[in-house]
Amino acid sequence: MENLINGLKNNRAFAFSSFLVLLLIGIALAAPLLAPYDPLEATMKNAYLPPSSEHIFGTDKLGRDNFSRVLYGASYSLSSVLLLVAVIFAVGTSLGVLAGYFGGKVDTVIMRISDMMISFPGMILAIAIAGILGGSLINAIIALTIVTWTKYARLARSMVLKIKKRDFVEA
Repeated sequence: MENLINGLKNNRAFAFSSFLVLLLIGIALAAPLLAPYDPLEATMKNAYLPPSSEHIFGTDKLGRDNFSRVLYGASYSLSSVLLLVAVIFAVGTSLGVLAGYFGGKVDTVIMRISDMMISFPGMILAIAIAGILGGSLINAIIALTIVTWTKYARLARSMVLKIKKRDFVEA
């Protein structure tokens, strides 16, 4: 704990970034308490209102309060990003461990697929995959997982290969 406090004192950029992340998490958790309106309630007479004291960010074409929608959207964004990172971690690490442990043809196949994925521009490939699969959060997570699992796989493979050569493993 002392190292964390010293790190926050010495590295102001990390301290500021940590504060912003904690603030975002706090806003996402407190969205039902902070939001002045229901984010899904459409009131057509309030459509396209400019920012004012009543609607801080204004309203959209259906008359929904933009500020309330941003607050509720924070929790949706955070949960989807955490799910994405968990899926990428699980897929990449599993494939990397398999490649490093078994070696041979398994390693060759997984690493050549990994090389193929790295050779394409990541976001363009993810957009193409998401376009083929259709528009939804799950399809976006699948597309981004297909594109970015390679980093975790290469790291896991290198760690397995490093540990695999040690004496206590061979014993």
